[in-house]
Amino acid sequence: MNLGMEAIPHNWHEQIFNLLAERIVVVDHDGIILYINEAYCEFLGTTVEKAINRPVQDVIENSRMHIVAQTGKKELAAIHPINGSEMIANRYPLIVDGEMVGALGTVMFRSPEEWRMYKSKIQNLVEELKYYKTKVEKELKSKYHFHDLIGDSTTFVAVKKLAERISASNSSVLLIGESGTGKELFAHAIHNSSLRQSLPFVAINCASIPEHLLESELFGYDDGAFTGAKKGGKKGQFEIANNGSLFLDEIGDMPLSMQSKLLRVLQEKEVQRVGGQKSIPVDVRIIAATHRDLEKMVEEGRFRQDLYYRLNVIKIEIPPLRKRKEDIPLISMTLLKKMEGKFFRNGIELSLEVKQRLMQHSWPGNIRELENVLERAINVLDGKTIEVYHLPLYLRDQELVSDHVNETNTIMNNPTERNPLPISPLKETLAKVEKEAILNALVVTNGNKLDAAKLLEIGKTSFYEKFKLYDIK
Repeated sequence: MNLGMEAIPHNWHEQIFNLLAERIVVVDHDGIILYINEAYCEFLGTTVEKAINRPVQDVIENSRMHIVAQTGKKELAAIHPINGSEMIANRYPLIVDGEMVGALGTVMFRSPEEWRMYKSKIQNLVEELKYYKTKVEKELKSKYHFHDLIGDSTTFVAVKKLAERISASNSSVLLIGESGTGKELFAHAIHNSSLRQSLPFVAINCASIPEHLLESELFGYDDGAFTGAKKGGKKGQFEIANNGSLFLDEIGDMPLSMQSKLLRVLQEKEVQRVGGQKSIPVDVRIIAATHRDLEKMVEEGRFRQDLYYRLNVIKIEIPPLRKRKEDIPLISMTLLKKMEGKFFRNGIELSLEVKQRLMQHSWPGNIRELENVLERAINVLDGKTIEVYHLPLYLRDQELVSDHVNETNTIMNNPTERNPLPISPLKETLAKVEKEAILNALVVTNGNKLDAAKLLEIGKTSFYEKFKLYDIK
């Protein structure tokens, strides 16, 4: 019974080699070509007759076959530049009866067309990988610098200078400020002015990640740490931010159980992945931020005192917008310039009355609220100047309040300048004022009674009763 190759007629061998999806070359111990198939010769632009018995490096560009034949070390899936392309080569030493006799080399693809087809597929994957790699690298860079922090007010300039001064330090920074004041922008700017600026900047919001996921997000996990764990495990944000900065936003919302684990990492300068045994050293600068009163939380036992002191090495309090109202026009124009591209507009301005209205408002949502107001205005803008009627209702209604306040101040400060009014019973006077308030509210809401009732902060039933009482048409 014939076994192996003996079962195949000898005159079939050459055709089988040529039909393989690989080019084949065989060299002896000295690197002289003993065999090369036609497909390989065709690609090289030569013939079998011209290639046989010649040194392999003279026939095949960038060949390493003669090296493998000498060292006996195989080379698998090696990139082989040849004829302006990059082929995938496998090189095997040939050992017969325990003696190194030569080497076998294979290169994938039978024709340039096959290679081009394969290359285009691989190239697409390479381009996609490059895109995501670039995207990740960009996301790990800080986006803002100190010149992006807008404001000329004394309080804001002082805070900005302090932040710039401490940027070069490696000490932890605690940013305190109301929601929307720009704490994240400060964190970016501090990193960008630090010695770590070319290294990763990683931001994580402690309030937005569920408690059961926060540990694995921060510290990573090992293979098989839990059901659904990614094969091979996953790096945590501390490892990703190694040698750079880690921005822990809303640190006041971190659960107590996680606070103790975070403290250990900051003290030991090493992390242990979930389900892992090995300690991984990390060098990370912490920039934390919160809108909460951490000192009060420490007193109430809701925030660890030792962690608070560890984070509160450099404390920076960012003032709310209402405490730097003189910056509002400048901030508004900067935000408008930023949004013009998004809306394909240019040259948008604020009317003087709008600037005054914006400066009168208390801005509980701070710069984030201001940005929302301006974006809403651009959406309904019909020209290039934002007027009062482009503003949201609650800012338009401010005029009524400010006018009454101004009128009251004028009467109180200059009693001789007020218009003399006939003295009426207080009940009648209050009724007139009430009717006028209802009429004004209806003007502001374009006749919408429900909105007018909300504006006056009275119930729908009460509003309709007064509407009938004063015979308002």
